[in-house]
Amino acid sequence: MAAPDLRAKLDSLLLQLLRDLEELEAKRAALNTRVEEGWLSLSKARYAMGTKSVGPLQYASRMEPQVCVYTSETQNGLQKFRVVRASAQTPEEVGPREAALRRRKGLTRTPEPEPSPAPRDPLNWFGILVPHSLRQAQGSFQEGLHLAADMASLQIRISWGRSQLQGLQDTLKQLESGAA
Repeated sequence: MAAPDLRAKLDSLLLQLLRDLEELEAKRAALNTRVEEGWLSLSKARYAMGTKSVGPLQYASRMEPQVCVYTSETQNGLQKFRVVRASAQTPEEVGPREAALRRRKGLTRTPEPEPSPAPRDPLNWFGILVPHSLRQAQGSFQEGLHLAADMASLQIRISWGRSQLQGLQDTLKQLESGAA
């Protein structure tokens, strides 16, 4: 590859890396804002409901996740993180629950309790009528979770861009030293 083409590719890669870094900084600021809003709303809810009404003693004994984080690969081989609601079934979960044949008649056994198809709202742990600030806190933390997944994907893309940039710089140095 000629040196001018290599320099143009290096410039475009550097510009993309700077755009990614700028986007990462904006997402970090947004994440900090969401987390601060969440904690402030949570403290408002504790003030409205009382300190003993919002705390670890109200947590369910068996917690189920509301969301799951999945990874996938993009076209250029980078990992991308995404947050998916836990109630959405993956292709592995759809299908028969038992691999063996079922007996239609005969012994009757008590049905096993199946996990609830849709996870319950954790705000119900704190009562039926919860203050609006508690719902705001939940929303802020959920938005923060999505931002964190976006930031993780962006950081992987930035590290890949840095390694590509370093490789192009090394190639350019070899070309220049070989021409001299």
